[in-house]
Amino acid sequence: MSEALPVVRLKRGRYKSVLSRHPWIFSGSISSVHGSPVPGAVVDVHDQEGGFLARGYYNPHSQITVRILTWNESEPIDRDFWRRRLQASIARRGPLLESTETTAYRLAFAESDGLPGLIVDRYGEWVVLQSLTYGIEPWKTTLADLLVELTHARGVYERSDVDVRGQERLEPVTGDLAGERVAERVIVSENGLRFQVDIAGGHKTGFYLDQRDNRRKIAPYCADRRVLNVFSYTGAFAVYAARAGAAAVTNVDSSYDALVAGEENLRLNGLEREVDEHIQGDAFQVLRGLRDEGRRFDLVILDPPKFAYNKSQVTAATRGYKDINMLGMQLLEPGGILCTFSCSGLISEDLFQKVLFGASVDVGRDVRILERLAQGTDHPVLLTFPEAAYLKGFICQVE
Repeated sequence: MSEALPVVRLKRGRYKSVLSRHPWIFSGSISSVHGSPVPGAVVDVHDQEGGFLARGYYNPHSQITVRILTWNESEPIDRDFWRRRLQASIARRGPLLESTETTAYRLAFAESDGLPGLIVDRYGEWVVLQSLTYGIEPWKTTLADLLVELTHARGVYERSDVDVRGQERLEPVTGDLAGERVAERVIVSENGLRFQVDIAGGHKTGFYLDQRDNRRKIAPYCADRRVLNVFSYTGAFAVYAARAGAAAVTNVDSSYDALVAGEENLRLNGLEREVDEHIQGDAFQVLRGLRDEGRRFDLVILDPPKFAYNKSQVTAATRGYKDINMLGMQLLEPGGILCTFSCSGLISEDLFQKVLFGASVDVGRDVRILERLAQGTDHPVLLTFPEAAYLKGFICQVE
């Protein structure tokens, strides 16, 4: 069976990452391609002597030319392969599957679950599939059918409308894939709180599932404090803060619709209060305005979108992170709490900490790290694929 597949042969001395079970092969490591594979085709990866190294899918348009699916030469890439991988990935979420307080979580996290290019999220009775690469495209219908079978979901909806598809020369695609037509709004539970999710039109696949554990960890710090929640989106951090007994919560977001949804999420949990605010506008401008007005808060949450999409943007991203964190520190009362995040995978935790150090020096505040935060347990990091560790955060006290 192996001989029937096209072959990608690697340059001598460029096998180390494959032998270390890293799932990416870059174009610069390839010496030759045999068999004329089309984008998305399954290929075997060989060394210079023709020895088998791995099997994956191929895309000549991407810098990551091969994404490895298996290191086992006797394992074909067929429906049974995808079923086994999905089943194993779902089983890893055992504690979440058994929870009655949480009904929204990630079921498959791409390379970390042995499913490169595939994201699967569950929202109650619905499943959302995201195809990031050419190699997933031919299998989408099969994957959707398998997900209905394995999860008993009412339907599977596709949200393959992310920018990264452009690097694979893929157009954005959305729509129903299997089962019933997805509901316009889905109500899910998270740690006992209720949230409405716009599966078809919301950010990412509808909700920021990766912050679930961090929302729970930050909540106790919010009791009796005036909370400023920046880049609030639909206000999940605000809902946790209000339940924890925050004195008042101010949400800031550029989207009017997101702020309206944030108010609805507070109402959904019986937590809407007149003392809370919802401010629409550019976060940097709003925070400068609040600072200049002399407003002060006891706890500031900064959860910005990704600032760096490639290496050329890292320097500008660090400037952006420094600027927003300086503003956050300036808005805090002495002894206040700063909860700050970066979801840019190219910004390491060490670099992000250095950015906070620079911000603290420039504003003349002593800042102490109380807790380090990361993505939720349903977003695991495979040790052979450290790139999966994209979300990092700190809970800090600002003197």
